[in-house]
Amino acid sequence: MPPRKMQRPAPHKWTFRARFRRNAFGWRSDLPIKRIKEALNEIKKAARKDPLLGAEGAVILLEKLSPALEQVDSSSGAMGSAVYNAIETLVPIISKAPIDDDRKGKKLHDKWLERLWDAVQDDGMTYIETLSDHWGELCATNERASKWADRFIDGVRASWKPERNPSDYFKGTTACLSALCKAERFDDIFELLDLAPYKSWHQRVWGVRALAAMGKVREAIEYAEDSRGLNEPDWAIAETCEEILLSANRTKEAYESYALKAHEKPTYLATFRAIARNYPHKQPVDILNDLAANTPGGKGKWFAAAKSVKLYDLAISFANCSGCEPKTLTRAARDMAASEPQFALEAGMAALKGLAAGRGYEVTGFDVMAAYDHTMEAARNSGCERETLERIRRLLTGRPTPEKFFVKTLEPLLEPKY
Repeated sequence: MPPRKMQRPAPHKWTFRARFRRNAFGWRSDLPIKRIKEALNEIKKAARKDPLLGAEGAVILLEKLSPALEQVDSSSGAMGSAVYNAIETLVPIISKAPIDDDRKGKKLHDKWLERLWDAVQDDGMTYIETLSDHWGELCATNERASKWADRFIDGVRASWKPERNPSDYFKGTTACLSALCKAERFDDIFELLDLAPYKSWHQRVWGVRALAAMGKVREAIEYAEDSRGLNEPDWAIAETCEEILLSANRTKEAYESYALKAHEKPTYLATFRAIARNYPHKQPVDILNDLAANTPGGKGKWFAAAKSVKLYDLAISFANCSGCEPKTLTRAARDMAASEPQFALEAGMAALKGLAAGRGYEVTGFDVMAAYDHTMEAARNSGCERETLERIRRLLTGRPTPEKFFVKTLEPLLEPKY
């Protein structure tokens, strides 16, 4: 049977297309972020039925993103994160599109890349600059990647000449290195990196990936470590090293050397979950103990993570260490007073101890009352109300001397009975 001819996608009316006209949005970022999510859902839905159509939609959205978002305030980082996540979603849709290896298919793919490169060059706000990191992947084949690398390589050499103007910048540098890596032209990568005027992880990462692709794991890790510097992203270096070691089945080394730094997230709970997800063979209790051991003076920060996997005894041991926010403990006491009253009781007591010691952010008497109320609710559910009152009373007279506002708030509640 002769190979099936690649058919050009049928005309399709994209809902998102009209919403992403040039300067479509004002300075607020909430609406464009919502529109990006809607567009991604529309494209993914189309791709499930017709991957070729989905890829065309992905190209259209990437073309329109930067012009549409020119006036949006990106200072909070939310807008940039939304675009970054969109790129991470759209690139595989394009690169995995089932384009037959015939003349029409190649021509269509080449047109997509031309359109995307035009979008990168016109990206005045640098919203889609990370698209260059994926250029080799977007090329899909080694042959196409090699052709694009040849298109860029002279520009990279010129911009890295010793006699260059320091202000010279060539947008195709990362795209060239990405394409060379896809084309497996590793010698060319190192030839270019030797010309680089300074060490930059954003460029040297391609040397690391080239060494890993050649099976030189030790050399790749050493090259990555040698890329560290004052302004280089330690988390990105750790993430790449971890990925290489995991691919080489050197899981123990990846975990011990890079897991924590590679998966450092905005919250401790998110960090724990990311590591647990990447190392499913590790027991949560072992991960948490390792994380706590690597957080001197801040074991309490892992309380919520231990609670999330129902390691209640470990959570309470963390709660009684420094670093745990009393309001976090109070919320735990509130939420689990009925389902896990003993745990809630100990969490509430830890919150009261922290408040008595003056820990917590912008603490008021209302926070003390909330901790007390939820602790006593858990005590009633556990059948140990009297013992709990005694424990709280000892906090008022114990050493070190508790904060005055703490004593003033609770004394009226305890004195009538005792």
